[in-house]
Amino acid sequence: MEYFFNFEKIAYLKGKRPDGCILCHLRDQAPDVTDTVVYRTDAVAVSLNLYPYNPGHLLIFPLRHVKDIRELDAPERRSLDGALDKALDILDSLYHPSGYNTGFNMGLDAGASIEHLHLHLIPRYPRELGIAELLGGKRVLVEDLALTQKRLLEAFAH
Repeated sequence: MEYFFNFEKIAYLKGKRPDGCILCHLRDQAPDVTDTVVYRTDAVAVSLNLYPYNPGHLLIFPLRHVKDIRELDAPERRSLDGALDKALDILDSLYHPSGYNTGFNMGLDAGASIEHLHLHLIPRYPRELGIAELLGGKRVLVEDLALTQKRLLEAFAH
């Protein structure tokens, strides 16, 4: 059995965070939260994951606070699907991944550290596991999060 760990995330999970929902804070552009949103519609936002598994790891979430995908109305669902398609096209053109992991973690027991519904979009590459990951239990990111954000903001603006 293979396990996928991100040990730096424990500081986020146990550390000081703003009160309330982090994705609602992002939606509202709260001053105490780093703005990682790269695209927004009337119904959804696309944000960088602060603890990415690979460059371009995005979270797509409805602006309305819901916990279950079945709570979305038809326009929200179409907007989420449209944002996903747009994000996939942009990631294909910027990063050229060979595949993607996509999915929702609905509920804390399913791995959701944030109870606001969000879709993970993770670009994947051949042979991405390296010696640092094997020996140190760490992920090596090949691009700074600020550069990822700059590239994606530019791409989503077109």
